[in-house]
Amino acid sequence: MLIIIVAEAENDLRFSYLRREREKWVVGLRKMRTNFLLLVCLTIIFCVSGVCQGGGLRKNFYKHSCPGAEDTIKNIIWKNVAADSGLPADLLRMHFHDCFVRGCDGSVLLDSPNKTAEKDSIPNLTLEGFDVIDEVKAAVEKLCPGVVSCADILALTARDAVAFQFKKPLWEVLTGRRDGRVSRKSDADANIPSPFSNFTTLKQNFAAKGLTVHDLVVLSGAHTIGQGHCNLFSNRLYNFTGKGDADPSLDPSYAAFLRTQCRSLADNTTKVAMDPRSDESFDNHYFVSLKQHKGLFQSDAALLTTKISSNIVNELINSRKFFTEFAQSIKKMGAIEVLTGTNGEIRKKCNAVN
Repeated sequence: MLIIIVAEAENDLRFSYLRREREKWVVGLRKMRTNFLLLVCLTIIFCVSGVCQGGGLRKNFYKHSCPGAEDTIKNIIWKNVAADSGLPADLLRMHFHDCFVRGCDGSVLLDSPNKTAEKDSIPNLTLEGFDVIDEVKAAVEKLCPGVVSCADILALTARDAVAFQFKKPLWEVLTGRRDGRVSRKSDADANIPSPFSNFTTLKQNFAAKGLTVHDLVVLSGAHTIGQGHCNLFSNRLYNFTGKGDADPSLDPSYAAFLRTQCRSLADNTTKVAMDPRSDESFDNHYFVSLKQHKGLFQSDAALLTTKISSNIVNELINSRKFFTEFAQSIKKMGAIEVLTGTNGEIRKKCNAVN
């Protein structure tokens, strides 16, 4: 009898313990569900208010509203690149400068009668390709009036211009951006990274846009195409510390070559290839040159001044790694502070608000 009573007592204790544990589990599950629903609600609120990075962008945004848009854009861009091999660098740079100022909203395309728009900022005075953007916009407006944004056109043309070399796109462009109505020279002055920047400043510039050190190094690889004006780096040749000296981190033979191209500090018209061997070929050779201390700008050389960024440079000497990482980083860049939904507008012309 005593054995049975003890057994029953043990069973009661066991069932009581299991019941308490079950109740704890149920309460915990309810809390998890409540927290999850709260997170979902907050995410929706932030995305609707435009805070959500890249919220609202998706593949084939114009599939039903303007099904021929992306093919039309690609065909026009490929026609222009066939006639102007420098266009990929121009459009890639324009996309970058647009996204770093007020997000990827096409505000770099706006004109100002009193010269106070983004394109009037010193870093943007050398931007080229606006006429091609206007050609593309006119074509898609004829195809589908008031549907395709200038911001999306800018993102797509940058991708398609680079794609011409390979006859296929190297990265995916999500669409659904809308156009901004504000364009201020002062914003561009404050936000576009400078070719004279050191690593700390560059890191801060990119972090302010939600981009990492990895993104910074990878996206610098865009300097594998295009040219730079002498006045953006000639201080490294003639007056690096204010004493008439050269930048000691610059390869001496490369510096000697650059002096034959840029005769003085006053030269602000001559242009030099940013990648010494392949300025019209989109590849990873920029990182090979960088390791040889042949980065053109001070901001290029800065990537070798920290262990973390230098290690990333080493990784990107692998061509496959560069193409994979660039596709991810530029897609991330293309989602910076985008306007979607009912925010912004769809401009009729890219250089003017409606």
